[in-house]
Amino acid sequence: MRDLPGMARFYETALGLEPMGGDGEQRDLGARGRVLIRLLGDAAAAPRDPRDAGLFHTAFLLPDRADLGRWLHHAADTGVRLTGASDHGVSEALYLDDPEGNGIEVYRDRPASDWIRDGDRVEMFTARLDLNDLADAANGPWQGAPAGTTIGHVHLQAGAMDAAHDFLHGTLGLTRTYDAQGGGWYGWDGYHHHLAANTWNSRGAGLRPDGAAGLHHVALTGQAGASAPLTDPFGNRFRFV
Repeated sequence: MRDLPGMARFYETALGLEPMGGDGEQRDLGARGRVLIRLLGDAAAAPRDPRDAGLFHTAFLLPDRADLGRWLHHAADTGVRLTGASDHGVSEALYLDDPEGNGIEVYRDRPASDWIRDGDRVEMFTARLDLNDLADAANGPWQGAPAGTTIGHVHLQAGAMDAAHDFLHGTLGLTRTYDAQGGGWYGWDGYHHHLAANTWNSRGAGLRPDGAAGLHHVALTGQAGASAPLTDPFGNRFRFV
């Protein structure tokens, strides 16, 4: 982060994350005692280039539709600018960017029993989201990220999907659950996706440049037997915790 204090304020005010420790070089933020993201400061970092490999968005999963409706009201009341809103069948999602251009998704899942499956594949799509109907689902004011908020998935930018697939499926062992032109979605244990990659802005990108702002690494939990940090073919780093 090129402006660590400013970025921390954004995640606290826009997303309702609570400060959970840090210093002049890093800030931890989360929800109800659970750390969700760590911001690392580097005032000398070059601005991220949206054509490079790296982060497409970090997706914050709220526990239910009422929470997402409350956050939508909060965004409207505080002037948070949305960049998109979509019904994906398995989920309802709202999109925005932080002040340094890192993508953010705030979403809620529909019950997994309602997802349409074909073997390992999960049907997803992008359709118009009825914002008025979503806002009506709110049953009270937004009071910060609620208990149960998690990072539901992380979506990455890659230079080529074949290489991204070899890493996500072959190295990390994820199941490819959905395909679209220039993108692939991958999950563990039947989830629609924990990681995704696309080449929509970054086709042909090589290794991420050193010294640039943006994603530092993705922290993965619960993968038994994997402990060493890994790097994909485009310089996106993964650590197991």
